[in-house]
Amino acid sequence: MSRVARLRRSATAVAASAVTVSLAAGCGALDAGGGATQATPVKGNDVTVGLLLPETANTRYEKFDYPIIKAKVASLTSGQGRVEYANAGADADKQAKQLQKMIDEKVDVLLLDAVDAHAIAGEVKKAKDAGIPVIAYDRLAEGPIDAYISFDNELVGEVQGRSLLEALGSAANESAKIVMMNGSVTDPNAAQFKAGALAELKGKVTVAQSFDTKDWKPENAEANMTKAIAAIGKDNIAAVYSANDGMAGGIIKALQAAGVTKLPPVTGQDAELAAVQRIISGEQYMSIYKPYPEEAQTAAEMAIAHIQGRDILFDALTRDKVSSPTTKDVPSQLVSVVALTKDNIKSTVVQDGIYKASEICVPKLASECAALGLK
Repeated sequence: MSRVARLRRSATAVAASAVTVSLAAGCGALDAGGGATQATPVKGNDVTVGLLLPETANTRYEKFDYPIIKAKVASLTSGQGRVEYANAGADADKQAKQLQKMIDEKVDVLLLDAVDAHAIAGEVKKAKDAGIPVIAYDRLAEGPIDAYISFDNELVGEVQGRSLLEALGSAANESAKIVMMNGSVTDPNAAQFKAGALAELKGKVTVAQSFDTKDWKPENAEANMTKAIAAIGKDNIAAVYSANDGMAGGIIKALQAAGVTKLPPVTGQDAELAAVQRIISGEQYMSIYKPYPEEAQTAAEMAIAHIQGRDILFDALTRDKVSSPTTKDVPSQLVSVVALTKDNIKSTVVQDGIYKASEICVPKLASECAALGLK
């Protein structure tokens, strides 16, 4: 992805936000009760949003996404709308059954974060045939989806790659051997993270070992890292690219079990609490902070606007275009991200209310937190 494209998408996101605010202020577009100047809603406030999330190993889905979407749906529908929630626990077959159940229950709209973006395509078509719009959430599912919202995934990988190089400093050269711990092949985001990272790392360091990690599971990353250590040597690993925080935890366990006392820089993603604590302690170099409230609240706005026939608002929220292997030019919104390091914990996850300083600063981190001004 070119820098021009990223800037264009960033400008689009700002424009969409500005239009949303303008609509809300000028027309009451976010008021599900409607007004004389608005299109007649297809549905009223008594709506059901089906929310299908992929797994529980990543704590964000239960801690942030579901409760934020539930609260936003309620606020947009004067408390009359509800969210029917299911989590697949990283089981694609289970998610297919959950989606079918929601079709049978005739939910009004689906927000789908797919376990397996390809395998779920048939169920997406069934929903479409049943007259239920499907919005791909966080991961771009295949099939006839109506819209998509996620973070700029190639940019995530680029930021991770740049951060890794910054951590290496003058040691970043082609003799520096790194390990790449990528995500699951069933998640299209993983390929985008990897592509973005490699765009930054290629020609600057040597990828000595690379793994695609089944189901994103930390224990699988730990096992893969153990193999990498055996192949490269524990003292010959300059850095580790980890696509997310859960895997970073498994990677660090493997390095410590191998007797590595000075840990190499390890990247991450999702700003999980344990990862934030590892960043403070120096075990993990960085993570990617994604403003989950923005993504989740916007997804709820997209869903309600779509089923209530508020086309102007829906179009304002989906000014990007993204294509899947089955569907071209899906109306989308791509949210930007922030590299999270020791230096900006206070101004990001604490300031945004993701965590309280008291949650982060357990007794063993008291001195490190004090040095960072976290109280």
